[in-house]
Amino acid sequence: MEQYLQQANLPILYVIVGIILLFVACLCFVFMRKSYVAGLKLGMSKEILNRTITSSVTFTVLPSLSILLGVIALSGSLGLPVSWLRLSVIGNLQYETTVASIAATGMGKRLDASILSVDDLVTILLVMTIGICWGCLLSITTLKRYSNKIKQKPATLTGGHKKSFSSYAMVAMFIGMCATFCGSYVATAITLKQFIPLFTTLISALAMGVFEYFSKRKGVAVLDSFSLAGSMLMGMVGAVLLSLGGIV
Repeated sequence: MEQYLQQANLPILYVIVGIILLFVACLCFVFMRKSYVAGLKLGMSKEILNRTITSSVTFTVLPSLSILLGVIALSGSLGLPVSWLRLSVIGNLQYETTVASIAATGMGKRLDASILSVDDLVTILLVMTIGICWGCLLSITTLKRYSNKIKQKPATLTGGHKKSFSSYAMVAMFIGMCATFCGSYVATAITLKQFIPLFTTLISALAMGVFEYFSKRKGVAVLDSFSLAGSMLMGMVGAVLLSLGGIV
């Protein structure tokens, strides 16, 4: 395990990832500057633009906590540089963890640093990369036409326009994904008598429900910014407490 983590956290990997993220950060700065100049040309005052930047930064910091938690969670099995790169540019915790686990299972192993080798890490990263690159490629070739179609026939929740198939498809896929995860946790609890994954899911879902209640019903809109991070933290804390309590 120690040798594997040493290889997964080599200094050269930090350098490579740092260069990539620096390039992405520079692109963000370039686009931000272009947007600022375009706003001035449209007649917007500097005060409004500066206030917009400040508010955007404020509401970006809180949601990024969930990304930081994801990096910490994923770094235990894939190393910090790779986790940092994947969750900073294109990936998300749900996809990265799921696909990495599928790749490890396909090799007859599990996503555990104590049993993985460097060759396994390379295979897992290859599967994760191939699986996620299609979103970028399809966006380049189809996103413009899809956006124009949405503008022509907007879908609403309260009538006026009939909802498109994509609206139902996205909801169906999300329900299917949740059912798959929850079903696996229930199966683990029944067959292996390991209840922590199921209880952790229930705690996180309860925490998300509380956040949604106060943000939607009570008008505390600021909770939307860190509901995901908060529910993840609650789930992690619950898992630790359950582990310390001897629940397996």
